[in-house]
Amino acid sequence: MGSPSFCLRLFLFITCLVTLVIILSEYGWGPCSDRSHTIPGNLTILLWHWPFGPSYSLEGDVCWDKYRISGCRLVDQRSLYSSADLVVFHHRELMTGQERLPFHLPRTWHQKWVWLSLESPDNNGDLKPFNNVFNWTMSYRRDADFTIPYGKLVPKNRDTNNYSSTEDVIPKNKSPLACWVVSNYNLQQNRSLVYNSLRKSIKVEVYGQLGGRVLAPSNLLPTISRCYFYLAFENSVSKDYITEKLWRNAYQAGAVPVVLGPPPGDYKAVAPPNSFIHIEDFPSTKELGNYLSQLILDKERYAGYFAWRRSHQVKVYTDWRERLCSICPKYHIPPAQKVYHDLEAWAR
Repeated sequence: MGSPSFCLRLFLFITCLVTLVIILSEYGWGPCSDRSHTIPGNLTILLWHWPFGPSYSLEGDVCWDKYRISGCRLVDQRSLYSSADLVVFHHRELMTGQERLPFHLPRTWHQKWVWLSLESPDNNGDLKPFNNVFNWTMSYRRDADFTIPYGKLVPKNRDTNNYSSTEDVIPKNKSPLACWVVSNYNLQQNRSLVYNSLRKSIKVEVYGQLGGRVLAPSNLLPTISRCYFYLAFENSVSKDYITEKLWRNAYQAGAVPVVLGPPPGDYKAVAPPNSFIHIEDFPSTKELGNYLSQLILDKERYAGYFAWRRSHQVKVYTDWRERLCSICPKYHIPPAQKVYHDLEAWAR
């Protein structure tokens, strides 16, 4: 039997070793660091700066009180940096120089930095300075670590599968064939070129900067609802970039969206089948215009574009708190040891 001093040293060594393994595993290192099989406890998410300036109240347990997400602490006090599990940085303020990354502060092993942007690649500027900085991404992209779409379809809370007539499905009092709301008109943009070609075949009611008829927010959906079709034309054509032009302007208003943006497959991945019309499905804008003109003459076929409204409704995301709280249920999914060495290559 060994001496008491040897046994004591051995006991202390084993205790320290076990403690070290537990600590390393908790912070994503070592043989027990596979977080895909763990459930996160209380997580602290620090928003380093609010997107575009305006802030929201974080009083109380916001994630639970508003969205029934437990164990999720959302804060914006930078004094809590050292205890934050995740720090989220909105890209626009970093790009313009309004905010800077806190490289001067020590960063613990377990803390993750999250890059947040809902802009298309065309509007993100140069991302090279942010290579080898961020662990995770938060974007509308389906391949982001945390996907936050502009909108989505959710099942209705009650049984609404009892529609039988066309009138129950189509919003009433429609008159203009197509309408388009555009705030920033650029003649060289692809959407402008398509619009100017399409209006040779059909009449399009235009609102906003181009039409000289600016709509108040309260008049946006009522105005679009009177149109058979809405031109849900994105200002940039890039992977998964499908904005409120589809979810709010078209779907919520009750107009069939004619979409210009990413390929049809990206729309089919998130939108109901036979609920939109993609310009790429037509060899020319003239044939697209002819299709739209003929479609409104067939009430049953036109009504088919609204079949999803019987069982689903649109949810549009507008509150940054909801987006940020949605991180917690998915926290265990992204790899713990991940760094975006070339953020620009991923985001483009």
